Amino acid sequence: MARVIAEKEDVIPLLAEVFRTYGFEGASLARISEGTKLGRGSIYHFFPGGKEEMAQAVLGHVDAWFRRHVFESLAEHEDAEAGIKAMFDDVSRYFLSGQRVCLVGVFALGNERDRFAVMVRDYFTAWIDALASALVRTGRKPKEARMLAEEVVGGIQGALVLARALDQTDVFADAMRRFQKRLLG
Repeated sequence: MARVIAEKEDVIPLLAEVFRTYGFEGASLARISEGTKLGRGSIYHFFPGGKEEMAQAVLGHVDAWFRRHVFESLAEHEDAEAGIKAMFDDVSRYFLSGQRVCLVGVFALGNERDRFAVMVRDYFTAWIDALASALVRTGRKPKEARMLAEEVVGGIQGALVLARALDQTDVFADAMRRFQKRLLG
């Protein structure tokens, strides 16, 4: 039975889980309906542009969460080291300590990569820029800070994939501790 959801914003986290589970191509209308508990008419009422509009809304939602909780925290935290530590805490919480795949990464690797390339690129660029900036404020040289930021963001993504592939969330938690130690000593 379809349920009533009052706002479009209520649907987006449910859509995110469908895309996270099945990817863009595998997220059929039947799976979207099942995952959101909405009928076809309700889905198209919220997203008249179809699955592409749904994916853009989901990616925008993820981006907004990371901007608010991670990127801005890194950029605005008076104590850069505390901001970096908060980044690791928030990222661990968001990815449920490695139990949840990165939805932006799913879109970066799938056949739909080109369709959402700008959103994916902007997300990763913002994260790397914010982390590199915080590292510069800890005393690192800009080039070193940029390389470390790229290494850590890429490492976090890889640790998520490995944790899921091995079905061992400890892989993600251990990697997060190593990255934090590498950046903060």
